[in-house]
Amino acid sequence: MQFFIGIVPSDEYKMKLIDFQHKWKNNRITDVVEPHITLKAQGGLTPDEKWLSKVKRVCNNFQSFQIKLDKPMFFGDDILYLSATSNELYKLHKSIVLEISPTNDLIKKYFELDDFVPHLTLAKTNYGLSKKELSDMGNLAEKELNPFPTFEVRFVRVYQEIETNKYIKYLDISLNDNIISASNS
Repeated sequence: MQFFIGIVPSDEYKMKLIDFQHKWKNNRITDVVEPHITLKAQGGLTPDEKWLSKVKRVCNNFQSFQIKLDKPMFFGDDILYLSATSNELYKLHKSIVLEISPTNDLIKKYFELDDFVPHLTLAKTNYGLSKKELSDMGNLAEKELNPFPTFEVRFVRVYQEIETNKYIKYLDISLNDNIISASNS
């Protein structure tokens, strides 16, 4: 059982992203997880969930903040994403990683701390699209997903893997007021 922590855009923009992703019938990313910005990858998020109280503590001491989504970009030619900018996002990422203290190997494996690039993945070749489809999708994303929103982050979402390559909401953790909502709501 694996976990990761993400940030979700507004419901309205999330639906716009899913509708856009579904225009490519081979795009299986929506079968894997909802649109999100990964805040903390799987490394160090162990099944015993001892890390959860640490994440809650960090979030309880962190103010809500703004994230700006921006134009589509690529990691190589296999992953298409929307870029995401926010100084506070970097600070929250670093605080959570340092609090959980995964090994240096896990930090490197999951591109954390100095290698952290905030992004919202739209599609990957290993989730069904060809490189040409990915390129076409990138061009269309520039037109169809504009204007790219700025949104308020008031909580982080913990995702749990329920089967290989399928993650669902496990828990939402509010920033700065410690209100927690249960899974699958």
